Amino acid sequence: MAVAIVTGSGGLVGSQTVEHFVEAGFRVIGLENDMRSTFFGPGASTRPVTERLVERLDEFTSLEVDIRDSDGVDRVFADNRGRVEVVVHAAAQPSHDWAAGDPQTDFTINANGTLNLLEATRRYADTAPFIFLSTNKVYGDLPNDLPLEERETRLELPEGHRWHGGIDTSMSIDASLHSLFGVSKAAGDLLVQEYGRYFGLPTVCFRGGCLTGPNHAGAMLHGFLSYLMRCTISGEPYTVFGYGAKQVRDNIHSSDLVRAFDEFRRAPRSGAVYNMGGGRHSNCSMLEAIELCERIAGRQLTWELSDQARKGDHRWWISDLEAFKRDYPAWTIEYDVEAILREIHEQNVEHWQPVT
Repeated sequence: MAVAIVTGSGGLVGSQTVEHFVEAGFRVIGLENDMRSTFFGPGASTRPVTERLVERLDEFTSLEVDIRDSDGVDRVFADNRGRVEVVVHAAAQPSHDWAAGDPQTDFTINANGTLNLLEATRRYADTAPFIFLSTNKVYGDLPNDLPLEERETRLELPEGHRWHGGIDTSMSIDASLHSLFGVSKAAGDLLVQEYGRYFGLPTVCFRGGCLTGPNHAGAMLHGFLSYLMRCTISGEPYTVFGYGAKQVRDNIHSSDLVRAFDEFRRAPRSGAVYNMGGGRHSNCSMLEAIELCERIAGRQLTWELSDQARKGDHRWWISDLEAFKRDYPAWTIEYDVEAILREIHEQNVEHWQPVT
């Protein structure tokens, strides 16, 4: 049976990937050590998701392997030599706030861990597509130089601007403030590209906007739609950092993203790079997201606006999806922001009970 290796298999994207490839007939091996609980506390643990996947899916095995352990990673690939047909690398330290407090851990996970996986793939599975979950933070804060106009509920680009439909990969990654997280992910991103271009491996970097869905263990420092809905339901206070709560993000449901992974897996390229998010189909400002959460949950959110924006944070980001759609015309995006939030609410409302 063909094998898919998925890192971060208990996380939002990793768990969706596991389910997708098991359903597609793969034996899936997950590398997951629940570092998310270290980053964001026990409430953000991925362990419950991993346990549910193991219990429900006969063709899924979860291994407690740290991607920083090159020997451990190497053993997994060596044990499955000749059977690995796709590698999806979704494990990461995902928060630029957290990275500032422990840059060495952040870098060794996001950069060194990616190198370990690429080397193991090159040794034992060099024809397997290597799919890397990168980030739009590789562009640093250059999007903040865009000529944004302030509207009633959001910041917005003028309609005639070249990136009004979404930012493409021609934006530079140089001469900008990235955050340390952005730097470590950019290092991983460049490694993935280089293994594609130098060694000829089939590789792709998906530079994600906001990735979301009902399996997201949202926390204050990462996973804003999930955490926003959680706070709306539970009554926990929420803080919006800067920009008058008019900053804009595009949001892509994890199932839409994983279907993009599978399209690439079926027709891979070497050294491919795509911006990937909700695009113009699925985006919102903080004010718009708050209004949607309140309407769906039937409760008011307790929130406050901080004048201090997070360092390196984007005022506006919408991804241009046209390059990926041209290369993979069978792929379409299905979820918009309201549909995402309704699904998050429906699947979590029972265990996000109001605080009394």
